[in-house]
Amino acid sequence: MKPVAPPTPDTQEWFDLIDQQRLTVPRCRSCASFFLYPRSSCPRCGAREIELVPAAGTGTLLSFVINHRGPAGFDAPYALGMIELAEGPRVLTGIVTDDIDALAVGDSVRAVFEERGERRVLNFAPDEEGTR
Repeated sequence: MKPVAPPTPDTQEWFDLIDQQRLTVPRCRSCASFFLYPRSSCPRCGAREIELVPAAGTGTLLSFVINHRGPAGFDAPYALGMIELAEGPRVLTGIVTDDIDALAVGDSVRAVFEERGERRVLNFAPDEEGTR
Protein backbone atom coordinates (compact mmCIF):
# COMPACT_ATOMS: atom_id res chain seq x y z
CA MET A 1 0.00 0.00 0.00
CA LYS A 2 1.10 3.57 -0.63
CA PRO A 3 2.43 5.34 2.46
CA VAL A 4 0.38 7.79 4.54
CA ALA A 5 1.97 10.68 6.43
CA PRO A 6 1.62 10.25 10.18
CA PRO A 7 -0.17 13.13 11.92
CA THR A 8 1.64 15.23 14.51
CA PRO A 9 -0.07 17.04 17.39
CA ASP A 10 -0.24 20.17 15.16
CA THR A 11 -1.68 18.32 12.14
CA GLN A 12 -3.94 15.71 13.81
CA GLU A 13 -7.19 17.69 13.49
CA TRP A 14 -6.40 18.62 9.86
CA PHE A 15 -5.76 14.98 8.94
CA ASP A 16 -8.90 13.87 10.80
CA LEU A 17 -10.94 16.28 8.65
CA ILE A 18 -9.23 14.94 5.50
CA ASP A 19 -10.41 11.49 6.63
CA GLN A 20 -13.94 12.96 6.54
CA GLN A 21 -13.28 14.29 3.00
CA ARG A 22 -13.27 17.86 4.29
CA LEU A 23 -10.47 20.18 3.20
CA THR A 24 -9.64 22.98 5.60
CA VAL A 25 -6.91 25.61 5.67
CA PRO A 26 -5.30 27.01 8.81
CA ARG A 27 -5.90 30.73 9.32
CA CYS A 28 -4.36 33.04 11.87
CA ARG A 29 -7.00 34.82 13.93
CA SER A 30 -4.57 37.67 14.57
CA CYS A 31 -3.42 38.62 11.03
CA ALA A 32 -5.96 36.60 8.95
CA SER A 33 -3.19 34.82 6.99
CA PHE A 34 -3.88 31.41 5.46
CA PHE A 35 -1.06 28.87 5.44
CA LEU A 36 -0.23 25.19 5.04
CA TYR A 37 0.70 22.90 6.67
CA PRO A 38 -0.97 23.31 10.07
CA ARG A 39 1.32 24.41 12.87
CA SER A 40 0.94 25.86 16.34
CA SER A 41 1.89 29.43 15.41
CA CYS A 42 1.39 31.69 12.40
CA PRO A 43 4.40 31.74 10.04
CA ARG A 44 3.67 35.41 9.23
CA CYS A 45 3.11 37.07 12.63
CA GLY A 46 3.94 34.34 15.16
CA ALA A 47 0.53 34.45 16.86
CA ARG A 48 -0.72 31.21 18.38
CA GLU A 49 -4.43 31.76 17.67
CA ILE A 50 -4.93 29.38 14.75
CA GLU A 51 -8.23 28.06 13.38
CA LEU A 52 -9.07 25.60 10.63
CA VAL A 53 -11.54 27.09 8.14
CA PRO A 54 -13.36 25.28 5.31
CA ALA A 55 -11.52 25.54 1.99
CA ALA A 56 -13.11 25.83 -1.44
CA GLY A 57 -11.28 22.68 -2.54
CA THR A 58 -10.20 24.31 -5.80
CA GLY A 59 -6.92 25.65 -7.06
CA THR A 60 -4.48 26.12 -9.90
CA LEU A 61 -1.76 23.74 -11.06
CA LEU A 62 1.47 25.79 -10.78
CA SER A 63 3.98 23.10 -11.67
CA PHE A 64 4.12 19.34 -12.02
CA VAL A 65 6.34 16.38 -12.75
CA ILE A 66 5.42 13.05 -14.29
CA ASN A 67 7.20 10.15 -12.62
CA HIS A 68 7.80 7.19 -14.89
CA ARG A 69 9.34 5.00 -12.18
CA GLY A 70 8.00 5.06 -8.67
CA PRO A 71 8.51 3.36 -5.34
CA ALA A 72 6.59 0.27 -4.29
CA GLY A 73 2.84 0.80 -4.36
CA PHE A 74 2.85 3.57 -6.96
CA ASP A 75 1.71 2.71 -10.48
CA ALA A 76 3.79 4.66 -12.99
CA PRO A 77 3.39 6.95 -14.67
CA TYR A 78 1.89 9.27 -12.07
CA ALA A 79 1.99 13.03 -11.53
CA LEU A 80 2.90 15.17 -8.55
CA GLY A 81 1.97 18.82 -8.66
CA MET A 82 2.31 22.10 -6.82
CA ILE A 83 -1.20 23.47 -6.32
CA GLU A 84 -2.08 27.01 -5.32
CA LEU A 85 -5.34 26.79 -3.39
CA ALA A 86 -8.08 29.36 -3.95
CA GLU A 87 -7.27 30.61 -0.43
CA GLY A 88 -3.62 31.23 -1.39
CA PRO A 89 -1.47 28.54 0.27
CA ARG A 90 0.38 26.05 -1.88
CA VAL A 91 0.46 22.30 -1.42
CA LEU A 92 2.49 19.55 -3.11
CA THR A 93 0.21 16.62 -3.87
CA GLY A 94 -0.66 13.83 -6.25
CA ILE A 95 -2.61 14.63 -9.41
CA VAL A 96 -5.30 12.08 -10.27
CA THR A 97 -6.09 11.88 -13.98
CA ASP A 98 -6.80 9.36 -16.73
CA ASP A 99 -5.00 11.59 -19.26
CA ILE A 100 -1.64 12.45 -17.74
CA ASP A 101 -0.39 13.89 -21.04
CA ALA A 102 -3.16 16.51 -21.00
CA LEU A 103 -1.92 18.16 -17.78
CA ALA A 104 -0.77 21.76 -18.21
CA VAL A 105 0.46 24.53 -15.95
CA GLY A 106 -2.47 26.82 -15.22
CA ASP A 107 -5.09 24.04 -15.18
CA SER A 108 -7.90 24.43 -12.67
CA VAL A 109 -7.98 21.55 -10.20
CA ARG A 110 -10.26 20.31 -7.44
CA ALA A 111 -9.63 18.31 -4.29
CA VAL A 112 -10.21 14.56 -4.29
CA PHE A 113 -9.64 12.16 -1.44
CA GLU A 114 -7.95 8.79 -1.89
CA GLU A 115 -8.63 5.98 0.57
CA ARG A 116 -5.49 4.36 1.94
CA GLY A 117 -6.37 1.81 4.55
CA GLU A 118 -7.98 3.53 7.51
CA ARG A 119 -6.97 7.02 6.35
CA ARG A 120 -7.60 9.29 3.37
CA VAL A 121 -5.05 11.32 1.45
CA LEU A 122 -5.57 14.67 -0.24
CA ASN A 123 -4.98 14.67 -3.99
CA PHE A 124 -6.19 16.93 -6.78
CA ALA A 125 -7.77 16.21 -10.17
CA PRO A 126 -8.29 18.42 -13.22
CA ASP A 127 -11.50 20.41 -12.87
CA GLU A 128 -13.12 19.83 -16.25
CA GLU A 129 -15.39 22.85 -15.82
CA GLY A 130 -12.57 25.30 -15.11
CA THR A 131 -9.58 23.95 -17.02
CA ARG A 132 -7.84 26.52 -19.17
